[in-house]
Amino acid sequence: MDGVGTSRQRRNSEFVRRPSATKRHLQQQRQHEADLNDRKVIASTYFSIGAFIVLACLTVSLLILPLVLPPLPPPPSLLLWLPVCLLILLVVLAFMPTDVRSMASSYL
Repeated sequence: MDGVGTSRQRRNSEFVRRPSATKRHLQQQRQHEADLNDRKVIASTYFSIGAFIVLACLTVSLLILPLVLPPLPPPPSLLLWLPVCLLILLVVLAFMPTDVRSMASSYL
């Protein structure tokens, strides 16, 4: 008989746990929907209608104009070295050691 009583208690406790789990799930789902609505509100207030129109026109022009315009002549060879030199300069600056004592402020 003792085994039967514990199995009934287990069944009853399972029935009690399920509604709280479903309530928790519903609350999480509502919270998720509220977060999505907040993101939509932020996105809609961040860009105005005019900004969306400008971005759409810019996108269309970037997609259509290369197909319509004739190809341009190649740039001078000296101008082609400009991005290469900029990349080399940035790599040198990135790995150049700095003097930390001169960068630190006096009150530290």
